[in-house]
Amino acid sequence: MDREFLIDLFADFGPVTIRKMFSGYGISADGINFALALRAGLFFRADAVTIPDFEAEGSKPFQYSTRAKTVLVNSYWELPARLFDDSEELAQWARAALAAAQRAKVKKRPKGKKALAKKVVKKPPAKKQAAKKAVRRGGKATRPP
Repeated sequence: MDREFLIDLFADFGPVTIRKMFSGYGISADGINFALALRAGLFFRADAVTIPDFEAEGSKPFQYSTRAKTVLVNSYWELPARLFDDSEELAQWARAALAAAQRAKVKKRPKGKKALAKKVVKKPPAKKQAAKKAVRRGGKATRPP
């Protein structure tokens, strides 16, 4: 799938941003990635709400193989082939995929001041540090002047 084909495919959905990703393209709207266009096909973001629709169509989740194993990515499912000929219904599925991506974004923990505060390691008091340094050097621990 090339960029022009994807732009035409999503015309009824609305404006999308298409960026190079992996061996294909990442497709996003409103700054949220909701689809992947790869050699293996077109995959839409899915969650517990939308996966039953994909299963009813006989679709499978995205998967790829490494040297050691096959990895199943349950958050992206293959778009049913029949939707390539029905741009209005494809737009409905795309809206559902965008909604699933938005729900997933809300579930992620925010990276704000609170998240950073939890990673701060408290330093031991100065007396203990001086004692530890002295022990490592083999001398007495003395107070700094």
